[in-house]
Amino acid sequence: MSDAPNGGGSFAGDRPPKIVLSTSCVYPESTSSAFEVAQRLGYDAVEVMVGIDPVAADVDAVRKLRDYHGVEVASVHAPCLLVTQRVWGSDPWEKLERSAEAARALGADTVVVHPPFRWQKDYAKTFVEGIARLNASTGIIFAVENMYPWRGGRAELKMYQPGWDPSQFDFDHLTLDLSHASSARQQSLDMIDSWGDRLHHLHLTDGRGSFKDEHLMPGEGDQQADKVLAKLAERGFTGHVVLEANTRRATSRHDRERKLGATLDYIRTHLGLNAPAATG
Repeated sequence: MSDAPNGGGSFAGDRPPKIVLSTSCVYPESTSSAFEVAQRLGYDAVEVMVGIDPVAADVDAVRKLRDYHGVEVASVHAPCLLVTQRVWGSDPWEKLERSAEAARALGADTVVVHPPFRWQKDYAKTFVEGIARLNASTGIIFAVENMYPWRGGRAELKMYQPGWDPSQFDFDHLTLDLSHASSARQQSLDMIDSWGDRLHHLHLTDGRGSFKDEHLMPGEGDQQADKVLAKLAERGFTGHVVLEANTRRATSRHDRERKLGATLDYIRTHLGLNAPAATG
């Protein structure tokens, strides 16, 4: 099934991480397709990208998909993208409260959130303190994701407040996105070292340093995804490893599933969990 290389680390922790499929991986197919694909290929769980389609914002519908396919929901990605600004209202704090409610209702333990955009001034002023409050009050882990500087020609555009690099601020839990690291011209291996125990959640993808945030399949870019996985295995990482890659160029459903199945095998190999992926 897989064309992944042999080798990889041997997982050192008592509990290996869940290997999770983001619903964004099957776009432009639907959230329901993501659950179907995750079940058929053998992913441990799904991350729901709220707002990717109407179903993703309907907690009851997602719960039915979870139960029907027997695939748990590990995490909820809050609707904080430019294209989801109106999903679950316009108040960003209300969005995060609803994300925590959705996570509890679906049995997830993590909400992924981006830093505020620069025009969300009131939200940004209390973002660090507000995330700490939500972590304490909801029983859900809010893991703030690394972003990247937007570029216009040679200039860097300030798009995020308090900043695109959450490691510079007092957040207890962080999400590392490899494509974002590549766009920021950072190396994820270095970030794993510098973040230490604050690394809670991984968006496994890749990039080639483009400002476009490519979300390539792991191993197709400059982030040494195989070594990232091996290092997490050596450290006994027990967070979630979430595939969040772009498959819009897939020529068919079969082609998309072939790529996602091969990548599941790749992840297991480099985490030292060498059970084969399902054939679909």
